[in-house]
Amino acid sequence: MLFRRFAAKAAFGAAAALLAVASPLAAQEVDLRAQVAAFVQPSNEARTAVVVAQLRAAGFEPTVETFTGGNRQTGEMEGRNVVVTLGDGPREILLTAHYDAVKLRDGTMSHGVVDNAASVVGVIEAAKILRGKALNHRIRIILFDQEELGLIGARKWIEAHGLTNVAAVVNSDVAGYGDTLMYGQNNGAQSAFVTRAVQELCAERAMQCVGYPVYPPSDDRAFSAAGAPVVSLGFQDEIGAHQMWLAFNGGQTNGLAEGFVPRVFQLIHSADDTMERIDPATVALAGEVYASVVERLDRQLAGVD
Repeated sequence: MLFRRFAAKAAFGAAAALLAVASPLAAQEVDLRAQVAAFVQPSNEARTAVVVAQLRAAGFEPTVETFTGGNRQTGEMEGRNVVVTLGDGPREILLTAHYDAVKLRDGTMSHGVVDNAASVVGVIEAAKILRGKALNHRIRIILFDQEELGLIGARKWIEAHGLTNVAAVVNSDVAGYGDTLMYGQNNGAQSAFVTRAVQELCAERAMQCVGYPVYPPSDDRAFSAAGAPVVSLGFQDEIGAHQMWLAFNGGQTNGLAEGFVPRVFQLIHSADDTMERIDPATVALAGEVYASVVERLDRQLAGVD
């Protein structure tokens, strides 16, 4: 879903072979690259199985929640959200990403690694970090299906569970390469403290971060529409992040050449969204950052920070 209107303008355009010839990497990076590559599957049903297998391999006991989804183009179809719960507490913080990929115009599946397998692996890495922390809130990891069909998985989860006990939501979409954190600032006044937590973390880590007054939609929009405090996060290289900012926030005089399409819009929802775009260092960084944001929110909401 993220950046769809720009992806439509881009020229549309393997992973296993790339893995075989890639230069040697550190053990963690090899593992993270393999984790992302495992999502290159012929269907979203097969991607569900990958999510479940990776969570179990990490020592979690995921729950698969089925729902009736689909849209006008697909007709009614079953969807599957995959959920892991950490700890306990009267309220909960959600850490989310979608794992489904788009079907391309030729009927095949996008490899869907930048959008959005890398985010999923990053969220799982964050869950592994959070598992060992003494937290004040229950942490719920939710990996959504059918985001690409209209945020359906997120909306169905909200319908089924409600938001009464949800203190904050951190969503990840497009986190496959680059060291520049992007975050949205357009999820309502109720989300200001979540955005502030991200900004504080950026300052403490001296990270390159770019805030977007207008940020393209992902599953965060389902939560903000329901009144929940939420932020959407992603990663890109610094130049690409600023070009994307200009595309969405620069207006008619944004300085971009007429017809210019930022690189990320050329990748997602296309045949070019392949493993050669993935930097495992970004996936590792995403996991660390997401866990740190959740920890900071946990402390602040509990009044201990």
